[in-house]
Amino acid sequence: MATTYKEYDGLPKHHKATGKEKLVITASSLGTVFEWYDFYLYGLLASFISRTFFSGVNETTGFILALGAFAAGFAVRPFGALVFGRVGDLVGRKYTFLVTMGLMGVSTFAVGLLPGYDTLGIASPIILVALRVIQGLALGGEYGGAATYVAEHAPANKRGLYTSFIQITATFGLFAALLIVLGVRTGMGEDTFAGWGWRVPFLLSAILLAVSMWIRLQLNESPVYQKMKEEGTTSKAPITEAFGQWGNLKFVLIALFGAVAGQAVVWYTGQFYAMFYLEKILKVDGATTNYLIAIALALGTPLFVFFGWLSDRIGRKYIILGGCLLGAVSYFPAFHALSEAANPALARATASAPVVVTAHEGECSFQFDPIGKNKFDASSCDIAKAFLAKNGINYTNVEAPAGTTASVSVGGTSLVAPDPARIQGEARAAAITAYQSQVDTALANAGYPAAANPDEIDTVKVVAILFYLVVLVTMVYGPIAAMLVELFPTKIRYTSMSLPYHLGNGWFGGFLPTTAFAMVAATGDIYYGLWYPVVVAIMTVVIGVIFLPETFRRNIDD
Repeated sequence: MATTYKEYDGLPKHHKATGKEKLVITASSLGTVFEWYDFYLYGLLASFISRTFFSGVNETTGFILALGAFAAGFAVRPFGALVFGRVGDLVGRKYTFLVTMGLMGVSTFAVGLLPGYDTLGIASPIILVALRVIQGLALGGEYGGAATYVAEHAPANKRGLYTSFIQITATFGLFAALLIVLGVRTGMGEDTFAGWGWRVPFLLSAILLAVSMWIRLQLNESPVYQKMKEEGTTSKAPITEAFGQWGNLKFVLIALFGAVAGQAVVWYTGQFYAMFYLEKILKVDGATTNYLIAIALALGTPLFVFFGWLSDRIGRKYIILGGCLLGAVSYFPAFHALSEAANPALARATASAPVVVTAHEGECSFQFDPIGKNKFDASSCDIAKAFLAKNGINYTNVEAPAGTTASVSVGGTSLVAPDPARIQGEARAAAITAYQSQVDTALANAGYPAAANPDEIDTVKVVAILFYLVVLVTMVYGPIAAMLVELFPTKIRYTSMSLPYHLGNGWFGGFLPTTAFAMVAATGDIYYGLWYPVVVAIMTVVIGVIFLPETFRRNIDD
């Protein structure tokens, strides 16, 4: 079990990296880049997917549903980890790669061809979610194999450095997706891209699939696994050995709660939530948002390798936990600064003319409807809050006595919402439309912008903040693969490390955008969603400091 690992004494001969092994590791990393490209396209194009496949519901609910479908791919990643992790420990790393690659590529290409809600009705989003689930299962089997494969080829004192190239693949995949989306978007123009051009990046995945499959076919099996297979010491029941015996299971739990959960929320806050926040809350146009994120990623990506290299010298544990701690204490000021830099007019209006909803809390619905059936027009409070939530307006709540008709105050202007109990049918719809127009006018008069003014965006400051968020990502993510590989014995390594990694990144990380935006919609506080990554990161720091062992000097041949 992991507790029997010894520290390495020098470099075993078969662990001395040769040119051929470096080429194999590079090929493995490139294949993984293409899988991440496929996976991240969905997140980048969530707004277009929302309009195409969830057009039967209101805009806010549609976007949250699109993020929910995005998260569905993450939800099934642990199951992919179990299925393909077992195959990888029983059959080998190389052939598992080929299966996961094929599933990912085909399902991504199919999204580009799938008719929308207007054509297929409810079948369209159902098929979309099914394709997303296939992507998640494939990715669940990919990462653990790639990380294990690279680590088992690496020299013993360079595992952090070598596996950091696998960590870069996620960012490179996102970066490649950003560049292709930007290129297609710029070349076609916004109207054409919004109409059908957003499908092109999905269709281009067929080319990437062909290249990736060719690359993977050139790979040799891991020397450590091959030696174990020749000696007949592979596991006959990797799932039972990995999770049915406490000696190994306890390290699975420690890895999940004391390392990966915090790593996941820091990663998805710094790359995905920041992107969605710029576009949906701060109203920066999509193309500009993508450019800003791409610049920050380009600047920060080399740090994955730096922190992987550093972890070979000083250890992995406190680099990872340090990134989690920095995120927990700095996210609120960082996102406040991002608001001021990206949309200063909105920041000024929020400070000078705060929006207040006065209503009885018991008459207000939770402003999140995952099935899109609630029109939020059953009470005056719902009418008031639904409009503000749809437009991403920050507001505070003031409790009023039961039976009070809700009102919205913008600075010194107070607007009483229609009472749906007193009006019915077309008169109700007309009253709601008129009220929304009044609130919209009051917001405009108070300086609330309909969109961020490109000329007012402090590009340098925005990029600096985004770069800082990416630095935290590189701290937590650069060393994590090496640490997970080192925690578990060879014969059940693929299975053991894959599950906590994909539970953490698939559930804690993958659900972050959906959960955070639902928290914002429910409370009216545009910063409230940050409590999710902050609390998870603090949990990881506490558990990690107490229970997580340092692993960087372990011999992984046992």
